Amino acid sequence: MTTRVQEPAGASKLLIDFGPLLVFFAVNALAPVPALAKIFVATGAFMIAMVAAVIYSAIRYRSVSPLLWFSGVMVVLLGGLTLWLHDETFIKLKPTIYYLFVAALLGFGLWKDKPLLKMVLGSAYPGLDEEGWRKLTRNWALFFVVMAAVNEAVWRNSSTDFWVGFKLWGAIPLTFLFAAANVPMLLKHGLAAEEAKPQEPGPVE
Repeated sequence: MTTRVQEPAGASKLLIDFGPLLVFFAVNALAPVPALAKIFVATGAFMIAMVAAVIYSAIRYRSVSPLLWFSGVMVVLLGGLTLWLHDETFIKLKPTIYYLFVAALLGFGLWKDKPLLKMVLGSAYPGLDEEGWRKLTRNWALFFVVMAAVNEAVWRNSSTDFWVGFKLWGAIPLTFLFAAANVPMLLKHGLAAEEAKPQEPGPVE
């Protein structure tokens, strides 16, 4: 008998996808350390929270999504380099690498005529036809390319505090708004109105 793998949903999905990032923001804002040290303390907390999210997903749902695995590895690797070399450049590069990696995966899937996004969000958009999946995959691939460029522009031309603020008040809202903006297109391609709940493909960087 095959056991169906339960997928994170609702509060648990938000906790897994956004919890580590919110820990990063909170520690960077509230840690009682000199201003120049906050990004490093926040990075350490981010690493711990990300590992906790992976472990929680593995124990609670007996599975860890590929994007969560990748994000976790990137946080530990680049966060570790940030702390070891005392250079915040590495943690600032992490969103760019993540965005480009996901965009490349989605683009490869489109090239092979296999919308990979369907594997990630299939249960969230029941009834969506193949053309809808292709358009949604294309849209997210382009969005991630744009976000990678924006992250590069922000961290290279502004202070660390501004970059952190942009991630909280810019990147997260933009991701939710983009997910919502795709709903009208999804409705035209078979998604029932009552099932139209905007979803992001994975952890927001």
